[in-house]
Amino acid sequence: MTDAPSIHVTGSHEIDGKRLFGPIDVILPAGQWTCVLGRSGVGKSTLLRLIAGLDCAGLFAGEITSSDARTLDGRISFMAQSDLLLPWLSVLDNIVLGARLRDDVPDMVRAKDLLAHVGLDDHRDKKPTALSGGMRQRTALARTLMEDRPVALLDEPFSALDASTRADMQELSAQMLAGKTVLLVTHDPAEAVRLGHRIIVLTAQGAYPWQPPQTAPIRDQYAPETTACQADLLAHLRGQR
Repeated sequence: MTDAPSIHVTGSHEIDGKRLFGPIDVILPAGQWTCVLGRSGVGKSTLLRLIAGLDCAGLFAGEITSSDARTLDGRISFMAQSDLLLPWLSVLDNIVLGARLRDDVPDMVRAKDLLAHVGLDDHRDKKPTALSGGMRQRTALARTLMEDRPVALLDEPFSALDASTRADMQELSAQMLAGKTVLLVTHDPAEAVRLGHRIIVLTAQGAYPWQPPQTAPIRDQYAPETTACQADLLAHLRGQR
């Protein structure tokens, strides 16, 4: 599916009468990665859930629109912070769950190829309880990539992975989600700078852009412009600049 739209989010969100974030005016450019950072509890996951059309605590007053004026229903793949794996299904069956729920015939060849790419080919028949946290997260990532939707919403998708595996999964995701509209929530400035075409800092008062390096993602994490940008971003998030 290649009809990736841009997404425009305007408005604010309240919980129990207290402002969580906003007002914001954010555009997620079509076919690009937008990375959102901000302090814990500021509403990053809520923003993802709102775009996905999922229930959220509180009240959102605003609009979420796509550039092609079509509904986003059926065009989004969503990866939550929790892996949400079904414990009675194998790794392979969890990956093709979406197709089965839609009464479609799952592409098992593609599913097995994805398993190989995320390093779980030897674990396809195991249940989630037999996996480590990082392996569960890679299973959830493979399930999200399996959906192949024009919009991908990813909530801390690499947080449970060791540094080497995290870099591998970032590169795999960038490759497989190329041309799609991606919103990535992360707490890691280095990750945002490496992956983001656009970087947004979300605060209780609003959302504002942070200028990424001029080089195109996925960036060399050791390049001077990359390390300088992530250092400045981290200092800003810590209130030091």
